[in-house]
Amino acid sequence: MGRKLSDWLYRISTGRVTLAALVIFLLFGATVLPEQAARAEEETGTGRSPDTSLFYTPDELYEMAEAYGQEGRRAYIRARFTFDLIFPLVYLFFLVTAVSWVYGKAFAAASVWRWANLFPVLGALFDYLENTSASIVMARYPQPTPVVDTLAPVFTFVKWIFVGGSFVVLTVGLVAWGVQWMGSHRRSAD
Repeated sequence: MGRKLSDWLYRISTGRVTLAALVIFLLFGATVLPEQAARAEEETGTGRSPDTSLFYTPDELYEMAEAYGQEGRRAYIRARFTFDLIFPLVYLFFLVTAVSWVYGKAFAAASVWRWANLFPVLGALFDYLENTSASIVMARYPQPTPVVDTLAPVFTFVKWIFVGGSFVVLTVGLVAWGVQWMGSHRRSAD
């Protein structure tokens, strides 16, 4: 399944699709994200959120739930199932097409490096797992939610590994493509 998905992503990731994904990503980041962050801080009473944390413990998750209050927890859950259904799709669209397009130019079809286009898919998957688990904890608060309260921070950390790693993967691909391009231009100049 992974191979089929990876191959399909290469087929759809043309220069135009990648450019469109970049424009959507930049517009979303410049307009929607700042507004959403301000609204979340206003509704929860704090700028602290599981989504933007790299590390937190189950106890810290419960502290956030307490600090949000009942209305803040409702707002948090509502945002996870409105805004945060869309945002992972936006960054996934950009990252998966950008990585696929660049790696399609930088590496041969048989290269194991081409599997790197699945990094963003894993990032979005763990983002949705994080949103679901943190929302369950918020919805059940003040009742404890064993296991789920432990998984939420793990999902968050793994999400950031894959989302941040996707930008690293993209940078590696751009460097490899640049080196390859410079090498081909040197050979043709000789």
